[in-house]
Amino acid sequence: MKRALAVFILLVSNTVISQAAESAAGSAALAIPGKVVYESKLDTAPGAPWKTGKGKWELVNGVMRGSELVADKHGAVTRLPNQLQDFVMEYEFKFEGAKATSLSINAVKDHMARINISPKSITIQRDDNDHDGADKAVVFARFATELEQGVWHKVRLEMVGDTMYGQVDDLKAWGASDLFKQTKTAPGFTVAGESVDFRNLVVREATLNPNWDLVKASLPKPGEQVATSTAKANPKAKAKAAAKKN
Repeated sequence: MKRALAVFILLVSNTVISQAAESAAGSAALAIPGKVVYESKLDTAPGAPWKTGKGKWELVNGVMRGSELVADKHGAVTRLPNQLQDFVMEYEFKFEGAKATSLSINAVKDHMARINISPKSITIQRDDNDHDGADKAVVFARFATELEQGVWHKVRLEMVGDTMYGQVDDLKAWGASDLFKQTKTAPGFTVAGESVDFRNLVVREATLNPNWDLVKASLPKPGEQVATSTAKANPKAKAKAAAKKN
């Protein structure tokens, strides 16, 4: 009887914890959103406060569209001038022929973090912070996916303290780095190829979710979810990898 009661209590406890995690993840993950810093439906012709570095940015069918220009020899880029500390950023996008897009966050000097999205994969990462120097990008998660052209998808990025949380539709991951303790600057969009549409952008201040540890426990650990290329692997490379693993 006592053993049955103990098992029952354990099952109830696990259920409560699981439900709490789902509830916390549904309303907040890493961050609790606060005051709105910037909000736009992106339904007017691109202009201030946006600063366009490369590419063509225009209003098409009531939303902002970004397209790479061949002459630029660089992906299209547009950024806000904001400096942020802890924040939540949400928006929607859809592919209209482009090869890739990203939500990019800069550090005071050079890049800091991004969510990189192609029709075949989603990558959440800490960026290389010194280009040709010793620092290297760190991939926290890469998901294989199939994103159809012409379909709207939701993106959410949360950064609090030394941690980032990225989400595209139902795919979620997190990672941490001392680099993230710096001021975050110039949040913006990039586009490789032609074209990507954007709408419904909101940037909010944020504070740490007190249930973050609970939410984190339900997510893949950094580096644990890294999908391999969909390209056919070289048999010799496969054998070598297997030998190393063993």
